[in-house]
Amino acid sequence: MIANNLVLIPGAGGVGRTVFEHLRAQDVPVRFMVRREDERAAELRALGAEVVIGDLTRPETVAAALQGVARMYFAMRVSPDHLLAATVVASVAKEYGKLEALVDLSQMTVSTMTATSTEESHQQRLHWLAEQVLNWSGLPVVHIRPTAFLDSPLFTTMAARSIQENGTIALPFGTGRTSPVAVDDVARVVATVLHDPAPHIGQVYELTGPRSVDMTELAAEFSRALGRTVSYVDVPPERWEAQLPKLGMPPHLEQHVATMAKLHRENRYNRTADGVERVTGIHAQSIEAFVTARKDFYLG
Repeated sequence: MIANNLVLIPGAGGVGRTVFEHLRAQDVPVRFMVRREDERAAELRALGAEVVIGDLTRPETVAAALQGVARMYFAMRVSPDHLLAATVVASVAKEYGKLEALVDLSQMTVSTMTATSTEESHQQRLHWLAEQVLNWSGLPVVHIRPTAFLDSPLFTTMAARSIQENGTIALPFGTGRTSPVAVDDVARVVATVLHDPAPHIGQVYELTGPRSVDMTELAAEFSRALGRTVSYVDVPPERWEAQLPKLGMPPHLEQHVATMAKLHRENRYNRTADGVERVTGIHAQSIEAFVTARKDFYLG
């Protein structure tokens, strides 16, 4: 392994874990910063990663985690602390002064936002503000803006439950179109940039699946992948949103998910972008391919 290309990844799961798998295959050394010692931290060590304890909102732990690091991936789960974490990372990394690249996982909704737009979720606003902070910092930043994830509960656990119960996908998306992208495709883009960041500094990459579909077309892709008929049921928004608290979501996440559904109904997710293929040379997975690879999960 080369000593001067150490990558810092916060958190032990999500996109970052998949980024690690891609970097490990290329012999790029990775240090994880996790909030606690647990089984996931032990597993990462067993796979060859360095693991330190820290918190993106605590400057002293970010500073310690950055020692010896050349490249950093910035991301965190949906959280009201997102802007605070981005500001801490920007200020500490600027003082550290040795980063070749800071790769920021943002959201594609940011691409259509303005300084004063109000239709988006609180989380999406935090992403917009975080991008401003990172840009103002003067750090070598690359913004990665994926659309909705195919791996999100909307298209995985929730869809699997209703498919097994009655052969439907039930969501309040109306006639809106969407182009969800797989986590693995996003991770491939991030890993490609982290492996050789110089050509990408200052760029913004928007990531979607290969085509935009309405929910009836999405259900048809599920049908082909699963070999059984799956149909779309358009659920009234109020009834669907009333179920969210029962899923144990904190209020910030609940508001974000409800707003995502609203923006889908308003056709704000009806976009396609070639960022995955442009960065990696390989096109993004289709919905059908994604579901086919998880057939047993969806059929139970």
